[in-house]
Amino acid sequence: MEQKQLSDQVIASDLLIFAKTGVKTYASAITESATPAVKTLLKKQLDEAISYQEQISSFIMKKGWYDAYNIEKQIQTDITQSQNTMNQMSKTSQTSQTSQTR
Repeated sequence: MEQKQLSDQVIASDLLIFAKTGVKTYASAITESATPAVKTLLKKQLDEAISYQEQISSFIMKKGWYDAYNIEKQIQTDITQSQNTMNQMSKTSQTSQTSQTR
């Protein structure tokens, strides 16, 4: 069961990273655009990207995977996630090596 939660957490974290990147990209594109029509379109897309990022952030916080207001808890969550990832990588590596020696 812990394995599934880690997988969901990693997927949600990746989505959040991509959503934040989208917000930054739209904001940058707005500052670089030359025409009002393009700026208007990009501003609409930026608003949607911000909304999407907020939805993902809320989901992650409700799951307890991120706590912006409790740094000690967040540090412990990050350490646990890192250890679980390293353990999973080790198991995958061992399985791969076992398969290759057969």
